[in-house]
Amino acid sequence: MPDAKYDKKTAPKTSPRPKLAASLLLRRQRANGEIELLFGRRSTGHVFMPSKYVFPGGRVDPTDGYAPLAEELNDQTRTVMTRVLTERRARAAAAAALRETAEETGLILGKPAETACSFKAPWAPFEAAGAQPNAAPLDVITRAITPPKRPRRFDAWFFTCDVEHVHGTTDLTSNGELEDLRWVALSERGTLDLPIATQYVIGELEGWLKDPARPVRYLRSTRSGPRVETL
Repeated sequence: MPDAKYDKKTAPKTSPRPKLAASLLLRRQRANGEIELLFGRRSTGHVFMPSKYVFPGGRVDPTDGYAPLAEELNDQTRTVMTRVLTERRARAAAAAALRETAEETGLILGKPAETACSFKAPWAPFEAAGAQPNAAPLDVITRAITPPKRPRRFDAWFFTCDVEHVHGTTDLTSNGELEDLRWVALSERGTLDLPIATQYVIGELEGWLKDPARPVRYLRSTRSGPRVETL
């Protein structure tokens, strides 16, 4: 992501290939109609963006492509993502967003399991809740690629979903990856220590909220600096 610490003296001579990653902008609406987003603060022990407030998410695991989804990506999200990813990698990114959200916040984005399922370890929270992860409600908002010659590079995809799709309790439970989990109104985000990339993503969400049919854009680095282009 563009906010990784960068030191020209210690920068790698070659650019590592960006690792596929995903985050979820979980939203809910206040009684007055204002939108809130779920944030968490990265612990001080993280090498990448310590103490910054971010959305639940993380790197895609190899097993995410085989996640036991109740429903696949909706047509619009799949169409956008498969312009640059294979369908399996698009599916894996969505699954990672669901898995990381469950791990980091305790919230299960899923549907009741029709039959008893035996899930592998990463999906144990869903099994315990009697649910299968559900990718259908996920709308893709944007994509951001870490600039070259950073020690850690990510091809990060950002999804959004309404909290109404949470299965079971909406109580927040941290596993230690994210601290101080909290719902924050869009108008109050200035109270948080946000990475530049997160501020960009929120801006793209605001555009999507006004017009969900608008083209999905992404942030990438060029020789002349960061550039926003249409997927």
